[in-house]
Amino acid sequence: MKILITGYKGFIGQNMVNALKDEHELSFYEWGDQVPEFEGLDWCIHLGAISSTNEKNVEKVMRQNHDFSCMLLVACQINKVNLQYASSASVYGMGPNFSEDGELSPQSPYAWSKYLFDRHVKSQKFDNIIVQGFRYFNVYGPHEDHKDQPSPHHKFTKQAETTSVIKLFEGSENFKRDFVSVSEVINIHKKFFDVKETGIWNVGTGNPQSFQHIAEIIAEGMEAQIEYIPMPDDIKSQYQKYTCADLTKLRKYYP
Repeated sequence: MKILITGYKGFIGQNMVNALKDEHELSFYEWGDQVPEFEGLDWCIHLGAISSTNEKNVEKVMRQNHDFSCMLLVACQINKVNLQYASSASVYGMGPNFSEDGELSPQSPYAWSKYLFDRHVKSQKFDNIIVQGFRYFNVYGPHEDHKDQPSPHHKFTKQAETTSVIKLFEGSENFKRDFVSVSEVINIHKKFFDVKETGIWNVGTGNPQSFQHIAEIIAEGMEAQIEYIPMPDDIKSQYQKYTCADLTKLRKYYP
């Protein structure tokens, strides 16, 4: 198959390229005001986005994450190219519901950009293409070095390597997230090439782990200490203290 990958320089993008390059003909694009060449493509995997939940420039986030996604969707429809795109569990906000058809409560410009594109997709009828959105929960794995908000797995490991001290927010034993490996995310994308259905699916494990638990495992394995610090005021209002993917829809195709 011929596949276009946007955001190919990013964390998930680099892993996606490495996983698909030996089996498929790939082309690449980051993002911009113009759409790339779509002729002859079978699929577009759209991963390009500003991923920081701390980005405050709403116009910048909406232009890249929402507006460009809408342009890609139009190009896919015109050229009859199927689309897979990255959504986010941040659309659920503080929870406690994490099912695809449940109530959503985005708390940041990033989360709103993902929510609005999901909403746009759900409002459309697609007769000639398949459109699949994946709400990633907390993804971790190789190639996170350039991220300003890496996973705790990556962040804690780097801290242990460089300073032998892992810095953990106070109360982290109560902060639990659904952490999913990037390899599992990619396996789901690959599986859904054969799913002839349009929709939005959660991508997680359904098994949340505390930040405290992860820090303790890394600290023990790397002989590091844990230091507790206050949570910064600027993230308190949008900090997801608990996430857990409802995988009922996903398990229909990916048990």
